[in-house]
Amino acid sequence: MSNFMNKSRWLIAALIALTASQVFGHGMSEAEKQAIIEGGNLSYIWIGATHMLSGYDHLAFVFGIVFFLTKFRDIVKYITAFTIGHSITLIYATFNAIQINYFLIDAVIALSVCYIAFSNLDGFKKYLKINPPSMMLMITSLGLIHGLGLSTRLQQLPLNQDQLLMNIISFNIGIEFGQIAALTIMLFLLTLLRKSKSFQPISLIANYSLIFLGLYLFLMQMHDYSHATSLEEPATSIASEATLEQLPNTMKQEETKWKDVISVEIPARGDREYKLHLTKGASLQYFWQTDGEMLFFDFHGEPTGDTTGFFKSFRKNTLNQSSGNLTSEFDGTHGWYWKNNSNKPVVITLKVAGEYSRLDLKKQPRHHNSID
Repeated sequence: MSNFMNKSRWLIAALIALTASQVFGHGMSEAEKQAIIEGGNLSYIWIGATHMLSGYDHLAFVFGIVFFLTKFRDIVKYITAFTIGHSITLIYATFNAIQINYFLIDAVIALSVCYIAFSNLDGFKKYLKINPPSMMLMITSLGLIHGLGLSTRLQQLPLNQDQLLMNIISFNIGIEFGQIAALTIMLFLLTLLRKSKSFQPISLIANYSLIFLGLYLFLMQMHDYSHATSLEEPATSIASEATLEQLPNTMKQEETKWKDVISVEIPARGDREYKLHLTKGASLQYFWQTDGEMLFFDFHGEPTGDTTGFFKSFRKNTLNQSSGNLTSEFDGTHGWYWKNNSNKPVVITLKVAGEYSRLDLKKQPRHHNSID
């Protein structure tokens, strides 16, 4: 019994490792976002690898696939099917800007963890009295769904349109490196467990745990989906040249007397800037929102008379709305760069108030130096 408990303890530790960082399993930090925005293909590979290694639901699914596989040929066959599946949708969906709500996709991925564990327990015959579907077909199909999840997250970033396909492929290569690294650890652990006489009860505990884990993640994703009423996040950077105070989205918009309400259309797969001129010490209050889509944006300022191309970013993120206050400490243009990665135009409603002057439309910049 003690031997069984020791073996189970290692297995439980492995499952905890697979499910660690629940909140951040798919999300990317601001440092990762900045790296993938500014970096080359090597950065995409690195972020792809780290993204997979923190993807608890993807790893749990892979763990379920290989749990009872002992032949190298079978391991390669099924993992290859999963890899082909998620690679197809990752590349195709990202390249064609196909976006699906990531809470719903992650909920389906959570159910895929339940499915693979239920199949491992021979649940179709034991409980449903039917023959199980083709494992090869199901793994490939579920791989396609996992790829949509990866693509949805990748599209939150402003991908380089000139090297879009290579960026996506590099990210996918990183995903595979991460998967191979995790798979190596899983197979080593399973090899040790199979030598134990307690492997059968351990396998029951492990697969039932995967089912409960999948159900828990499913409920969490559906809860987040139903409560995702605001996508605004706190400001992540404060400029040394300006004071930027983030305002809540519910900042009594009706009580604010906006000086201007401006409509800005961002073309599909395109970008645009909108700038205002502020003198030193001038204040600006703003609120903008899209007609639904999330956009990458860079709120920044450029000093008047500067010929070096210098600009200072006050805030960067990928959201569908943002609000705040700015007190400028230099004379110059201040405003927003928006990047639309979707396959349809996005209309932004921008509300501003304060001490500024609007630029002539002909003087509005066409693109943002930091992205080009």
